[in-house]
Amino acid sequence: MTNRYPAIAYGVTIRAEYTNRPGMLGKVTSAIGNAGGDISGLDLVHSSREITIRDITVNARDVAHGQQIVAAVRALPEVTVASVSDPTFLLHLGGKIEMRSKSPIKTRNDLSMAYTPGVARVCMAIHDDPATVWNLTTKSNTVAVVTDGTAVLGLADLGPAAAMPVMEGKAMLFKEMASVDAWPICLATTDPDEVVETVKSIATGFGGINLEDIAAPKCFYIEEKLRTALNIPVFHDDQHGTAVVVLAALHNSLKIVNKKIEDLKTVIVGVGAGGVASARLFYQAGMRNIIGFDRTGPVHQGRNFSDNSGKQWLAEKTNPLNFRGSLMEAMEGADLFVGLSVSGVITAEHLKRMNRDAIVFAMANPDPEIFPEEADPYVRIIGTGRSDYPNQINNALCFPGFFRGLLDCRAHDVNNEMKLAAARAIAAAVPSNQLDEENIMPNVFDRNVARNVARAVVEAAHKTGAAQRSRRRTYGIGAYR
Repeated sequence: MTNRYPAIAYGVTIRAEYTNRPGMLGKVTSAIGNAGGDISGLDLVHSSREITIRDITVNARDVAHGQQIVAAVRALPEVTVASVSDPTFLLHLGGKIEMRSKSPIKTRNDLSMAYTPGVARVCMAIHDDPATVWNLTTKSNTVAVVTDGTAVLGLADLGPAAAMPVMEGKAMLFKEMASVDAWPICLATTDPDEVVETVKSIATGFGGINLEDIAAPKCFYIEEKLRTALNIPVFHDDQHGTAVVVLAALHNSLKIVNKKIEDLKTVIVGVGAGGVASARLFYQAGMRNIIGFDRTGPVHQGRNFSDNSGKQWLAEKTNPLNFRGSLMEAMEGADLFVGLSVSGVITAEHLKRMNRDAIVFAMANPDPEIFPEEADPYVRIIGTGRSDYPNQINNALCFPGFFRGLLDCRAHDVNNEMKLAAARAIAAAVPSNQLDEENIMPNVFDRNVARNVARAVVEAAHKTGAAQRSRRRTYGIGAYR
C-alpha cells in the first residue's frame, strides 16, 4: 500500500524549460495536478523573450508517483525537463551533521591553551582525579548513537553504512531538541559480543549510549551486557523510547475514553524490540491482559522461544488465559491494539470485534497496519507513527529529553521509574483543554516537551538513587538548556 497523500519526503524538483508565452505555466501546473502532484514550490530560474526556466517542487505519494509526475511534464509539447532532483537526497549531500569547536583559535595564546602546552595540565588533572573528565571534556554532554544496521527503520538488515543517515538524523534531533551532542557509531559487525566489547572500549568519551536499529533478540542481550559493564546509562531507543511514547499516548487516550489501564484487554502485533518493551512498560503501569503476536501466532506458555528472553518474559507474565487462537479471535473485546509490525496486518473486520471506544496505535513504518481513514468508523482513537495524520506517536518526543535528564544528573543507569515518569511528562504536555480524539500527543517541535521529560527523568533518578550528581549541582548549572 502506498502513501495516501503527497508528502515532501517523496518530493521531486523539476527544472522545466518552456516557450515564454501566456498559458504555458498553466499547462505545466495542470499536468502536475492531473497526475496527483502537490506543488509546494515554484521558483523562477531564468526568463527571456523566448524561454522561461522554472524549478517546480512537487510532493508525491511515493517514488513511483514522483516518476509519473515527471513523465506527465515531459509529455507536454514545447516543454523540456532539463533536470530532476530529489529534495530529500539534496538535504543528505555531504551528511547532515558536523563537528564545530566551541572556542575560536585565532591567536598563539588560544592555541597554547587549547592544545600544547596548556592541554597537558588538563590531561594531568584528569589523570590525578578521573572524575574531572566530566567537567573538563565533552563527556558530560555527549551520547554515542550505536548501531550494527541489522534493523534499520522498517527496512530490515541494511548494514552499518546504510544505517548512517538514520543515526545522523537522530544526532540532529538530540542537538535541536535538547542541546545534546550525539555522534553516529556504525559498527561493521553483527556479532553481539563484538558489539558489546567495542562499545565498552569507546565508552570513555561518552556520557551515555543510545543503541539503535539493532535486531531482536540480540538487542536485549547487548543492552543487558552493556548495562552491567558500564557506569553510564545505556538506552535502546527502539525498545524504551517506543514504549515511553506509546504509554504516553495511552495515558491521554484513557482520559478520553474513561477507562483504567488495569482493566484493558490489549493485543500487540509485532513483539520485537518495541513490542516487548511496550508490554513490559504497560505491565509496570498496571496492565496484565496483554496478548502478543509474532509471525508464528500468539505468544503463550508452552512455546519454545530459544534464546529470545523478551518473548519468554511475555509468555510468563502476560496472556493470563494462555490464549492460543487467531488474531481475529484475539481482537474480540479488545480495548487496545498496538501494531509494531507491517502494513495491512489488520482490517476493518478486526476492528469491528473490539470493545466500545477502542484505541488503535498502528505504528508500522512507513505504512501503518491500517490507515486512519479505514479505522475511523470503528474506533474512538487512532494514532500512527506518521506526521501526515493526527496523533503522531514519535520517539523524538522521548529520547532527546530523556538523555538530557540522564546527563544532567549523571545517572549511572536507566530504570522503569524514569520511563514511567517520562511517559507521564509527555502526556502532560497536552493541556486538558486541548485534549481530544485527534490530539493525544504534543507537537514534536514543542521544545518544552524535552525540558519536561528531562526534569521528570532527573526527579526519578534522584528518587531511585540512580543519580550521581547532587540535586543542588544538577539544578545549579543551567540544566535543561
